[in-house]
Amino acid sequence: MEHEDISSLEKKYPNEWLLVKITKEDQHGNPLKGVLLYHHKNKELVIDTLKQKKDDIALFYSGPIPKKGYAFCF
Repeated sequence: MEHEDISSLEKKYPNEWLLVKITKEDQHGNPLKGVLLYHHKNKELVIDTLKQKKDDIALFYSGPIPKKGYAFCF
């Protein structure tokens, strides 16, 4: 398994949901590096995969932040 920068993963998989096992954090607990476990444009498929995992895992969206008046719901 390859440990990659979170920013690199976001560039590799634009506008996708990323499921990442965190392997390195900064002093504030923000994820810096991890191992990509799964990625897909369909959030529901990624969440189904997340339910099967027990590690320290983060879910990211690699697309643009929604404009004012829009929101993500988890």
